[in-house]
Amino acid sequence: MSNGKSRTAAAGAWIGSALEYYDFFIYGSAAALIFPKVFFNPDDPSTATLTSLATFGVAYAARPVGALILGHFGDRLGRRRIMVFTVALMGLATFLIGCLPTYRQIGAAAPVLLVVLRVLQGLSAAGEQAGASSLTLEHSPEGRRGFFTSFTLIGTQFGQIIATLVFIPVADLPERQLLSWGWRIPFLVSAVVTVVAYLIRRRLDETPEFRQAAQEGRLARLPLAELLRRHWTAVLRIVLASTIATASTVFTVWALSFGAEKEGLDRSLLLWVGVAANVVAVCAIPLWARLSDRIGRKPVFAVGCFGSAALFYPYVWSLTTRSYPLVFLFGVLFFGVVYSAANGVWPSFYAEMFSTQVRLSGLAVGTQIGFAVAGFAVTFAQQIQDAHGWLGVAGFSAVICVIAGLAGLTARETHRIPTAALGQGIRTEAAARPLTTT
Repeated sequence: MSNGKSRTAAAGAWIGSALEYYDFFIYGSAAALIFPKVFFNPDDPSTATLTSLATFGVAYAARPVGALILGHFGDRLGRRRIMVFTVALMGLATFLIGCLPTYRQIGAAAPVLLVVLRVLQGLSAAGEQAGASSLTLEHSPEGRRGFFTSFTLIGTQFGQIIATLVFIPVADLPERQLLSWGWRIPFLVSAVVTVVAYLIRRRLDETPEFRQAAQEGRLARLPLAELLRRHWTAVLRIVLASTIATASTVFTVWALSFGAEKEGLDRSLLLWVGVAANVVAVCAIPLWARLSDRIGRKPVFAVGCFGSAALFYPYVWSLTTRSYPLVFLFGVLFFGVVYSAANGVWPSFYAEMFSTQVRLSGLAVGTQIGFAVAGFAVTFAQQIQDAHGWLGVAGFSAVICVIAGLAGLTARETHRIPTAALGQGIRTEAAARPLTTT
């Protein structure tokens, strides 16, 4: 595989993921800061906040369903087609959220419509990272798969940076303008985002691994059945390992709500913590990924999981001190540096557990079930906070990170296995042979 095609695939995955996850992440900021006052009964602010955070998790509940559908078609029709479809669906749903009437205008129908569009966002996201990771891995040269696939997550973090930067001036608007029209701007801007991402994705090439499998008649007729018959242990492992995304959802949504509403911290400054952490993450992710190409996926992933567990307490504690230097310090260290180890390596780590015939299905199904847990962890965190305070939230989040790390350690090390032999139980390059499926 030429480095030129590898770079093109990585760039396409990076730009497309950044633009798609801009759409996905602006919802998180809005759910924490805006939607409780816009789409729910403002006379009961505590219930409104809890319900709004629950709608954030609804997309994660929809993602396993989307994984089953998009995974099947991705392994039957190709990675490129799925990547074009997901970005179009995400853009449409996000734009329509910006057009919705509010609770005061149409009552209970407002949150219902919001949830429907959030479900469409979840269905789209289900195929995004699995498709981008499969495409970049199958375009990557041997020995550099970790580095090139990490650009999918670099794009995701970059999308979060853009989403947060857009929300900072919006959050600074006077309350009346913010709740009447200001919050709509980031969602309506997604129309431009969608057109750009769609045009970029249409120019990507299908992967040589998939094309060869198609030409030789080796594509599985029912990828999901093949996946569950031969790779169910890998799927289960990824489900557990993917719950490490709890570190991201709790940091991005719950901590933002807790710091602003409970501790009285400035909303804009808290958003700047997210920007700073993600800027560091954009730099740290490829470095961790390159390290995994040298020493293996498992040790790097474990550092990210166990390190995140250890840093949850000091980060949440820093919010209670109301010291902005401490919040920035622990926020950047936790999310920007340590969590990036797991975040940067999982696209290659998980994708290498499967053969070409079921790779997109395996990635999509395994990650989206784990991500669903992470999505609703925000709601659980809010309930735990109400019952046990912030210490309970820190402990709950840390336990999930430890479980994810232990699941990763049970996996086989794959960073030196040739791409053609992945997912076949082959341990040496000399033993590599094509998988025959019917």
